[in-house]
Amino acid sequence: MSGGFGRRRVLKTTTGVSGSPGVYGAAIDPGRSTLADVVEVARVAEANKIDALFAADLLSFGAQGAIGAQEPLVVLSALSAVTSHVGLIGTVTTTFHHPYNLARLFGTLDHVSNGRAAWNAVTSSVGEENYGDADLPSPDERYARAAESLAVVNALFDSWRPGALTSDGRGGAVLDAESVRPIEHAGRYFTVRGPLNIPSLPQRRPVQFQAGQSEGGIELGARFAEVVFTSLPTLEDAVTYAKRIRTRAAELGRADGLPLIMSSLHATYGATEAEVRRAVRDQEEAIDLEAGRSRLADMFGGGIDLSDLPLDKPIPERLLPEIGSINRRRGRVEIFSRFARQGKTLRELIIAAKDTGHWAVAGTPEQIADAVEERYAAGVLDVLGLGGLDHPRSRDFVLNGLLPELRRRGIAGTDYAGGTFRENLELPPLPPYGD
Repeated sequence: MSGGFGRRRVLKTTTGVSGSPGVYGAAIDPGRSTLADVVEVARVAEANKIDALFAADLLSFGAQGAIGAQEPLVVLSALSAVTSHVGLIGTVTTTFHHPYNLARLFGTLDHVSNGRAAWNAVTSSVGEENYGDADLPSPDERYARAAESLAVVNALFDSWRPGALTSDGRGGAVLDAESVRPIEHAGRYFTVRGPLNIPSLPQRRPVQFQAGQSEGGIELGARFAEVVFTSLPTLEDAVTYAKRIRTRAAELGRADGLPLIMSSLHATYGATEAEVRRAVRDQEEAIDLEAGRSRLADMFGGGIDLSDLPLDKPIPERLLPEIGSINRRRGRVEIFSRFARQGKTLRELIIAAKDTGHWAVAGTPEQIADAVEERYAAGVLDVLGLGGLDHPRSRDFVLNGLLPELRRRGIAGTDYAGGTFRENLELPPLPPYGD
């Protein structure tokens, strides 16, 4: 069984839009919009029944080696006009946004897309210098603010009760103001009277994604998330994480099987095993090892100097950070600290850092399908993040190799399951109003 809903649910799929500096290549071509390539990916994704588009975000210039990202909700709003079924997942931080604005933004996206909006809530590891803060708040502070923010946003979505807006039979609407209720929230971080000033949403609430694997992230995801976006490089990691977060979710009274587990697959494809080996070798040889030292240091939280260490020896234990002292991306630090303690050399760690701690598989489409099926059968993979639709070669392997193979095995679905993203994900019902 997978997902815990009484039957073996099919694997759902997403693919990325925005987030890549490559999208700005159009900016140097006067006749082209920076949205053009993203629209192509969206249309290809929907034509091939991929369940959702995932828009990442970076809030600083140069963050993790990238320019930054186009603003996710603007991009997804534009994509809502050229698609009809595919879900729209936007990554937006709770650390630098007010929950009333978040409710209005995602509520509007749900309306304009006819019920296809989802929010990937993050607490951010970068960007404080652009929002008036000299220092990034501590993880405990960020997660406490996030928990209050999500509670407020959900209360605002539920401030419109069923029947608040009905048809007058003549093409207009009748408002029952008594069914639109203030939330009267007064908390540690926010005071929000409410109610929300846009009508009840097609999905009631956009689907709630959440990213974060530290202790605070697990607690937040167990309490609120319907889908958690994870970096789980091994099956053992996935099993351990799924057990921890679902056990905690059950303690909090969440529906059986929640939250769903989403893992992003970093795949290296080849038509044959020899071609796979060549592709892996070419990728490794293309890595700038000196720049890789800096990238790897970021995987350790940014406070470690790797500049003078030999490439073919392990990192000395004394240089590895204490997890509790790290203020950014503790889950990522835990992954790479474990790799280092396993004896991987600096060179091997730099190579691993190109996948930033995500699940990486190299193989033919059939071999990659084997790896996906292993996690799916173990009940620790419900939503699969597929990359590569923006490049012809990898697109061909995904659309004509991996996806058909997963569908042939009965693992991935062949069509959308309903009219809204919530229905397509086959999520259990939302809790009663007021919960």
